[in-house]
Amino acid sequence: MKKNGKHPKTRKSYRYAPETRLIWGKSFTPKWDYSHHVVPPQSSSSTFRLDSTKRGARGFVEFAHHAGDFCIESKAPVYIYDRLGEPNKDLLEENLAIAEQGECAVTFATGMASVSGLCGILLGSGGEIVAHEMLYGCTYSLFKNWLPRYKINVKWVDFKDAKALDQAITAHTRLLYFESPVNPTLELIDLASVVEIARRHNSHRKPQHRLYTAVDNTFATPFCQRPIEHGIDFVVESLTKGICGFGTDMGGIVVGPAWSQDPLLLYRKDFGGVLPAKSAWPLLVYGLPSLAVRFKQQMQTAQAVAEALDGELPGT
Repeated sequence: MKKNGKHPKTRKSYRYAPETRLIWGKSFTPKWDYSHHVVPPQSSSSTFRLDSTKRGARGFVEFAHHAGDFCIESKAPVYIYDRLGEPNKDLLEENLAIAEQGECAVTFATGMASVSGLCGILLGSGGEIVAHEMLYGCTYSLFKNWLPRYKINVKWVDFKDAKALDQAITAHTRLLYFESPVNPTLELIDLASVVEIARRHNSHRKPQHRLYTAVDNTFATPFCQRPIEHGIDFVVESLTKGICGFGTDMGGIVVGPAWSQDPLLLYRKDFGGVLPAKSAWPLLVYGLPSLAVRFKQQMQTAQAVAEALDGELPGT
């Protein structure tokens, strides 16, 4: 039986250290016979044999029905077509949800596809985003050049100024979006302050008009920072950068509450920004398991460089 969208064994993994979660994820999954494989097999099929109309019907009925009164989940999923889901992506999503301490995760072809997916499920014509004044260039372009074409308003505010952020929010604001550390300035935004501002506004709102918070966690990765633990609703990341680590594959992820899984899957199915299985596999097998070791070394190296430069400055 499932409770709150989680398999019972999922909750046990949350007690392990971050390094363990990055390497093993849930350690139990119905997506594959992964409890006996040391390394998960690589899926190379874009379509899957259904054997019968009954099995095919079951697969379509189960797709994107993880929440609500019509929640259906078989002992093992019925895969139909790569754009709906396949084993490597599903395993990677489970592990990323655990790494970020979220209830669900949905992968996309790139980090920008994940940002677009999040905006797609939360916003509509007449909606509004309040965004930090400095963002990754392509996210800035999406918000500046494309979302206004769909009658989605974007306001730019310094999120370090809590008063200005609070005053920028209107009844139409549905999303507070920022990065921390910020790309490329490495500014740090106070997550708790943003969460508290959103909480105050939500105390006067109906659930259907809820104000959501989202952090791009690409720079920090879930090894260094887990915004959901601090009350942030959604995390988006480019898997291309720190999590991949080797410059070989592109990808994106949205991690959030359980109810968001089905809308994100449907958005991905219809808009088509699907992470290839051949990119999901190395991210799952090489990227996540090596994340802690790589980032510890990067931090040590950065500290050594900073100390060396500091010692060479005049007057030091």
